[in-house]
Formats: sequence, C-alpha cells, structure tokens
Amino acid sequence: QVQLVESGGGLVQAGGSLRLSCAASGSTSRINEMGWYRQAPGKQRELVARIDRGDGVTYADSVKGRFTISRDNAKNIVYLQMNSLKPEDTAVYYCAASLYGEGYNRWGQGTQVTVSS
Repeated sequence: QVQLVESGGGLVQAGGSLRLSCAASGSTSRINEMGWYRQAPGKQRELVARIDRGDGVTYADSVKGRFTISRDNAKNIVYLQMNSLKPEDTAVYYCAASLYGEGYNRWGQGTQVTVSS
C-alpha cells in the first residue's frame, strides 16, 4: 500500500506564496509519477502539475510560470511551490501517486488553499 499525507495549505493574500508538501510512505518503490490536483467548489478536479522519476514535469497552463513541482526521491516527498497566487487558485489541493501499471489511484486527504483578493 501507498499512503500520501499533504501539508502546507492555508490562507494567503493574492500575490503571496505557499509551499505544499506530500510525504509518501509504504510501498513507495511502486510509485512512478506524483502529482498535484485541485478541486474548487462546483468544479471538476483538475491536474495542476506532475513529475516523474526522471524529473520530467507537466504543468497546467493556468499555473505555468507561477508554480513549481519538485521531488525528493530519497525522502519520498513531492513539493508544490506556489507563487503569485490568485483568488482563482483557491481550491482543495490533492497529492496523487501513479503506480507502475496502474495510473493515478492513490490520493491524499487534501489540503485547503484559500487566496483572498
């Protein structure tokens, strides 16, 4: 089994920064990719950023240039540095893991990010 625990959410003013962390435990050798998704009220969950074991990254267009995903493979932690935050970034952010051969099927509990205008 793989468990994911997020931390680092909170309330910030527009233009501010937050860093989210996600610690993976359990059968971490099964993890290929890790990613961050978000879900705002009344909207579908969407991909924010993802990173694979070779540090290949993908970002949603809405966060390019503002968010940075990184990964510490030795510690099994993935980070999401969020700069220049906007009110539209307000959402519950979820850490997710894609296991080899299975896709994204492990999720953290979510952490709330609220950006005030």
